[in-house]
Amino acid sequence: MNYRYGGNAHKELHTSIQADEEPFPTSVSVCFPERDQRRGEIELIQRLLFPTCWNAPELVRDELAIVDSLDELGSLFHAGVCPYTSSNTDEIVTSVLDALPQLRETLKKDIEAAYKGDPAAKSYTEIIRSYPGFLAIAMQRIAHVLYTAGAPEYARELTEYAKTQTGIDIHPGAEIGEHFFIDHGNGVVIGETATVGRWVRLYQDVTLGALHFKEQEGEAHKLKKDYKRHPNIGNHVVIGAGTKLLGPVNVGDHVSIGANSWITEDIPDHTKVYISNHPTQERKQNRQENQTHWVLYCNPVEVSSA
Repeated sequence: MNYRYGGNAHKELHTSIQADEEPFPTSVSVCFPERDQRRGEIELIQRLLFPTCWNAPELVRDELAIVDSLDELGSLFHAGVCPYTSSNTDEIVTSVLDALPQLRETLKKDIEAAYKGDPAAKSYTEIIRSYPGFLAIAMQRIAHVLYTAGAPEYARELTEYAKTQTGIDIHPGAEIGEHFFIDHGNGVVIGETATVGRWVRLYQDVTLGALHFKEQEGEAHKLKKDYKRHPNIGNHVVIGAGTKLLGPVNVGDHVSIGANSWITEDIPDHTKVYISNHPTQERKQNRQENQTHWVLYCNPVEVSSA
């Protein structure tokens, strides 16, 4: 089926793109090396949202070119949603395309957060084209609209594809605020019922996961669905590498959590959580094999007021 978009997102996107100023990339004469995509949706989404970074100057110059791209993307969305639902497919697709202008503005804030939060970031263009955390959150934000509009299975397809490209697993059901940044990213997991506030920064191998699961009453070996089981993260929170937050715990605003912490209890506002003493190491010599073995002894976390 050839989908035809009938909304106003092309006007809003064109206006938004035209309004970009430095440090967002604005030149239509720059030509980047092409990248092959296994899913056509990803390429179209990238070109629609940030055309100057993905060799699509026609989208900057011509509002009607955006309409053609929206039609093409809508057809791919329609084909993806249709196998899962036989009703209101057009409405679902249109709601996602209608949301693209606002999603673009939110993603620009995510880019700002990445640039401000990473001393290694040299430009907004670098973040858009290179940062796995940005690709992961861009796909998740679009997938979240699909998820809430009634297409959770297809939404999961998009986030799973993003995971294969980035090593970052964000469920489309997670609710994530503006100015969100994942640095490095490998091994990050954010569960379905997690909520994340504004200006939150995560480092690699962070898990916002479930502590345990409930079984469905009356059905053997089936886990219960659709209940709160993941953390709530407040605003202005930094979570260090390797940290695990498990269960429906509440983390307040202006909280800093040090690397490799294990959190299963609520954390109040303006709090620092960290491992009080670094793990000690003992060295033992294996005389027979002439090998040295290291043993780590870990210490519990401490909580202090910021």
